[in-house]
Amino acid sequence: MKLISWNVNGIRASVKKGFLEKFTEIDADVFCLQETKAQDDQVAEALKDIKDYHLVSNSAEKKGYSGTAILSKVDPIRHTVDIGIAEHDSEGRVTHTEFEAFNLVNVYVPNSGSGLKRLDYRSEWDQAFKKYLADLQKEKPLIVTGDFNVAHQAIDLARPKQNYNKTSGYTQKEIDGFEALLSIGLKDSFRTLHPEKVAYTFWNQRFKARERNVGWRIDYFLVTESFMPMVKVADILDDIHGSDHCPLSLELEL
Repeated sequence: MKLISWNVNGIRASVKKGFLEKFTEIDADVFCLQETKAQDDQVAEALKDIKDYHLVSNSAEKKGYSGTAILSKVDPIRHTVDIGIAEHDSEGRVTHTEFEAFNLVNVYVPNSGSGLKRLDYRSEWDQAFKKYLADLQKEKPLIVTGDFNVAHQAIDLARPKQNYNKTSGYTQKEIDGFEALLSIGLKDSFRTLHPEKVAYTFWNQRFKARERNVGWRIDYFLVTESFMPMVKVADILDDIHGSDHCPLSLELEL
C-alpha cells in the first residue's frame, strides 16, 4: 500500500500547475493533501477528473485558507473530520480515515506565524492534538501525516543556529510539542529508516531557496512504533515541483 502526503499550497493553483498529471504518475493508493485553500465543493470540483478514489475533505470557515483532504482507492471503514474541540475546529486542519489495518490522520498543524504571535495558540493545539491521537491509537495502529510546521532536529533544516527560537517552525516550544506527539508511541518513519540523511520538504518561495536547497523538513509520516515493521519505504520526493513543499511517500507491506 502506497501513501503520499503533500502540502499543495492551494489545490486549484496546483491543478493548474499539473497536479493531476503528477497524481496519475505517482499512482498511490492514498493521497493526503494539506493547505487546499478551498471549500469542500471547490476541492471536489478541482479533483473531479480523478476517478475511482474516495474523497474526504475538510475546509476552513475562512475562505481560501488552510484545509485538508484525503483521496483513497480503498473505501475507508469510516471517516471523520476535526478533533472535537470548537476552538481548534474552524480551520479544516484534520481529516481522518479508518482502514482495516490502521487509522490514518492527515493534519495541517497551525503555523506560529511571523513574530511568533501565534506560538501560544500553537502550543495549545499541540496538546489537544496529542490527546486526540492518543485516543485514536487505542483503537488500532496509527499513521499521522501532513505538514507539522516544525523541524524536529538540527539535521532537519539548512540553518538551525540562525533560526533556533527566532523563527516559526524551530522554537523549543514547537519542538517540545512535536516530541510530545512522539511520546505516545509514534515514530518518525523517514528518520527511523534514514537516520543521517539530509533532505527537506519545504523551501521558502523567496530568495530562490529551492534552487539553493536552503530548506526545512517539516512534513512527516509518523507511525505507531509496533507498526513500523510494515513500513518498507519512507521517502521524500524532492524532484516533484508544483508547490513550496514536495510530496513524501510511505509504502507498507500489510
